[in-house]
Amino acid sequence: MMKILLLFCCYVMGATLISSDGLNYENAELTLEGVWELENQQMYENGMLSETLPNENGYRQVKMYSNGHVMWTRNDPSDSNEWFGYGSYTVSNGILEERLEYASGPMMRIVDTTKVFRFELLLSADSYQQIQLDEEGNRFQGESYIRIK
Repeated sequence: MMKILLLFCCYVMGATLISSDGLNYENAELTLEGVWELENQQMYENGMLSETLPNENGYRQVKMYSNGHVMWTRNDPSDSNEWFGYGSYTVSNGILEERLEYASGPMMRIVDTTKVFRFELLLSADSYQQIQLDEEGNRFQGESYIRIK
């Protein structure tokens, strides 16, 4: 009887791990609320990670999430354009949606065609990754952030 109970427990734990998307929705500590800094970017080919690009030459990007609002800013010393945006966000079933309401000039040209940005979200206590998916649901570009506040 004890072997059957042990096997059943192992089966349930294994099924939970296999079907999990990495987010514990019951854990209130896992939240985007706070300030995050871009650690690196990833490129995918055929849905598989092909390259990780570190920030270089003073490049910085910071995102702030608070009470359903998001604001981000980017500083790239090699780019004379200003980059920032503000809007709202939601997280549901492992998907992060950001809806930009206004942004800097270069970003507004992008926002004019794409107002809602959808990402696969992989969240832990002190880091998260947002991954863009193509029309078929394959990963093609990602960004990894670390919590700074």
